[in-house]
This record gives sequence, structure tokens and C-alpha cells, in this order.
Amino acid sequence: MFDADGVLQTLPGGWIAAAEPYFGERALEFLQRSYELELPTLAGQGDHLAILAVTIAEFGVTAPVEDVYRAVWLGVEPAAASLAVVRALRRDGYGVHLGTNQERYRAAHMREVLGYDALFDVSCYSCELGAAKPELAFFTRAAGRIGAAPSAILFIDDNRDNVAAARTAGLAAEQWCLDDGHEVLHSLLARHGVTPSWRADSRRDCNTFPG
Repeated sequence: MFDADGVLQTLPGGWIAAAEPYFGERALEFLQRSYELELPTLAGQGDHLAILAVTIAEFGVTAPVEDVYRAVWLGVEPAAASLAVVRALRRDGYGVHLGTNQERYRAAHMREVLGYDALFDVSCYSCELGAAKPELAFFTRAAGRIGAAPSAILFIDDNRDNVAAARTAGLAAEQWCLDDGHEVLHSLLARHGVTPSWRADSRRDCNTFPG
């Protein structure tokens, strides 16, 4: 099971750069504030766009909330090398799943626009599970949705707290992010006995991914 942001996808230029056209020098302040207010929506509680509209107004920004949301939250791009790993694992018969913290609008974008429903066997979005990482309930509910014992699931995430929580819930888990490089990911998977015949294919794709 793979996390999304930082593992499968990235925001070109980063979050601050995406927010700066609207918030200028207060971009980081806005992002921190919006993240705090977003937390309940990750567990399916509340409407992220409605909350975001209020936050934008508090910062004196008059741009439509849809424009800000599209530029900052929906500017994400899948990492070709990571998706190549997912496809190759599935070709070799592994069950490959998505485990990510998302509010419902971004989850819909990832399902419908990025095509993740077709990419993964099972998609576990926090807003649908009613619990967000690093809550233990996220992992137990994800395992239930996948239909496997927690101990049978290997979880890859870029966040140390999420990895620790996954292990507490009984999953095997490793911390990895795109900046670490895909050779490191290959090694982590091999450490857990995942050594199918996809390395050459994913190494080729990795060369086309910046960073």
C-alpha cells in the first residue's frame, strides 16, 4: 500500500510557490492555517471548499475559492517512475493499494482525473474511512477494505509518524519519499521479499522523472 503525496505524486515547485500568486509573502502562513482547518475534512467531517473560502477571505484575497483550490491543491502531478513501479507490481501479481489522507474533493480529482481507481486494486482515502493517518483506525480500516491481515500489508509513506503508526497497527512499513530516489525504493521492497521482474522497466521510467 502506497501513500500518495511525496510518494506517488508531487506539486511542481512546491506548495509555497503555488500559493504565492494569491498570498504573496503570507503564503506559508496561509498554508499552515488552511492545513489546521483542513484536518477534520481528512476524516470526512466538514466541507473543505467552504472552510477554504472563509480562510481566503480572512487573508483579504478576492480570487474565487475554486481558482485557489485548483492552483494549490489540484496542481499535483503523478511521478512517472512511481506509477511504473505500481503497474509492474500488479503485472507480477501483487495486490497494490493506495492509502492516503485526502478530503473528498481532492480524492475525487485523484480518482477521476489522475485515474488512480484504475491504477490500484483498492483505494483507501481517509475521508472515506473516517480516520486519517496517523490514527490507528486508518490502518485497521484500510486492511479491512483490502481484505487482508495487517501483517500481510507493506506500507510505504514519506511521513515518519505515519510509518510508526502503521507498524503499531501491525503492518510492515517503510519511510520513503521521491527525493530519496527509486533505487532506494527498490531496495526497501526487496527487503520485504518483493523482488519481481520490474526493476529494469521502472529504472528506465525513473530517468524521465526530474529529481
